[in-house]
Amino acid sequence: MMDVKKALEEAGGDESRAVDILRARGIKAVEKRQDRSTHQGVVDAYIHANGKVGAMVVLACETDFVARNDDFKNLAHEIALHVAAMNPKFLRPEDVTAEAVEREKGIYREQLKAEGKNEAMWDKILEGKLQKYYKDVCLMKQAFVKDDTKSIEGLIIEATAKMGEKIELKEFSRMEIS
Repeated sequence: MMDVKKALEEAGGDESRAVDILRARGIKAVEKRQDRSTHQGVVDAYIHANGKVGAMVVLACETDFVARNDDFKNLAHEIALHVAAMNPKFLRPEDVTAEAVEREKGIYREQLKAEGKNEAMWDKILEGKLQKYYKDVCLMKQAFVKDDTKSIEGLIIEATAKMGEKIELKEFSRMEIS
């Protein structure tokens, strides 16, 4: 409550500005926690109703207390559901193989060439296209299936700020009968 009061005072009574201030403080608090280790957590699974698609995630946190928290468990389940629905290929952009990146760049270069784009602009355009590619294939960058205004990374940042300790998605797996 005191944080809200201080944010409202700082924002001169403007509620939307106060929300922005609180969100910025939450992100700063999250950044402070990033060097902590995560040795607790849960493994959660989601199996789709048709029984043909399933996913598992390993969501880690700092303490057993948070790992047993219903909000934490729900976050793990929501991420597992997302994995089943969206079929990400990689966890983070840095996990994308060099071969995959080069293959995509090659495709994008051919597209740019066919479109007659100025070669001097290709590097900038390629970078933008790669960022979009990462949003398609990297779990942490994907828009959450239930709320496309948030990424999976954003969900984890929000949960970290809310629960007061570092939360980290360690790995995921998706299985499907086709």
